[in-house]
Amino acid sequence: MFIQTEATPNPATLKFLPGRTVLENGTLDMPTRAAAAQSPLALRLFDIPHVAGVFFGADFIAVTKSGGEWPHIKPAVLAAIMEHYMSGEPLLAAGADTTAASEEFYDEKDSATVAAIKDLIETRVRPAVAGDGGDIIFKGYKEGIVYLHMRGACSGCPSSTATLRHGIQNLLHHFVPDVIEVRPV
Repeated sequence: MFIQTEATPNPATLKFLPGRTVLENGTLDMPTRAAAAQSPLALRLFDIPHVAGVFFGADFIAVTKSGGEWPHIKPAVLAAIMEHYMSGEPLLAAGADTTAASEEFYDEKDSATVAAIKDLIETRVRPAVAGDGGDIIFKGYKEGIVYLHMRGACSGCPSSTATLRHGIQNLLHHFVPDVIEVRPV
């Protein structure tokens, strides 16, 4: 098994590509050890010193560190991923819940605008953000302001504000002129 690694815009997060499907549907963000209890692999990764977060995408695992240096942490992460896949254990424990609780807020009169925003996020923004080891979730829309939740490598990334303001905001405003601003939740 050959596992590739990629840097992300967030220096605290590395993206690991095991060359196979990681998560069949959606994404799974485990920012704490308690949240990682639903995955034997995530628990194994949290056993490594300085691992502070694990995020599963369709074909990648993003690992966030809270200290230490990648040259010291990366070999242990690679070994943990390799051990997991060689063991044949499932990625998720029985009964694991991979549905992100996503309460959305917006006025019903804005439903056409929200539908257009969600479509743009799903087709244009999420694939680009996944390429950087993260995910982005629509949370709400009110008075021209779009509220988004950034997860994985995007959460806490130094360039996430620029991504929101200059990239996503400009894209949404171009296609949906009612969008005035994009804010993180």
